[in-house]
Amino acid sequence: MEFANTLIDWLRPDWFFDLVVVSDAYNRNRYLAGLVTTIQLSVLSIFFSLIVGVLGAAAQGAPTRAVRVLVGAFVAFFRNTPPLVQLYFFYFAIGTVLRITGENGLPQPLVSNFGWAVIALSLFAGALNVEIFRSGVEAVPRSTVEAAEALGYTRLQIYRDIVLPLAIRISLPALGTNLVNLVKTTTLAYAIAVPELLYVSAQIWSEDLNVREMMNVLLVSYVGLVAVLVWVLHRWEKAMRIPGYGE
Repeated sequence: MEFANTLIDWLRPDWFFDLVVVSDAYNRNRYLAGLVTTIQLSVLSIFFSLIVGVLGAAAQGAPTRAVRVLVGAFVAFFRNTPPLVQLYFFYFAIGTVLRITGENGLPQPLVSNFGWAVIALSLFAGALNVEIFRSGVEAVPRSTVEAAEALGYTRLQIYRDIVLPLAIRISLPALGTNLVNLVKTTTLAYAIAVPELLYVSAQIWSEDLNVREMMNVLLVSYVGLVAVLVWVLHRWEKAMRIPGYGE
């Protein structure tokens, strides 16, 4: 009976409006600002990680051995170290060196904490995307490449117009998983005071002592963000599907 009463109280339609992120304008604006920051961080990190992945996969097939070794070292470094350590490395180790003199004559960071979060997360996810795209490139039939060579395509044209489009289609399932993980990894930006969802939620529950409520709101928010991304990726995969190819 007690459980039933608790469940009924939780299902009351007015419980939602009792949340401070809904009823209080100040906290609502803070939370919405954190949501916008998380979305910006996710979109930028996804965009740059895709660029890193495509360029890295192309470089792995370069004829120069030095280029292939450098790309392999890059991938190994970012795959074998924790993303939080990478974030701290960029923000504290490199960020303290890259400084400029401000208008007041005092040293100021050249890159903001948000900028370092984008850089660190993009490189981390990009290193994984390199391997994802590489596996997709290797899965493209050799006969397809040979047919393009017979038609007089250059190496760049073959990669850009034939291999890469097919490799992306092959890699989309694994790529989608990595991008979803990247969105969830944006919470690490909390560690360098980027005002994203987790950071502003921690501020709100510290001031209003409503940890349980804010944890529920935070969880629902990330479920919604990931659901939107999964829907977009599903639509992208469906739009790029070639009838009969790979079946």
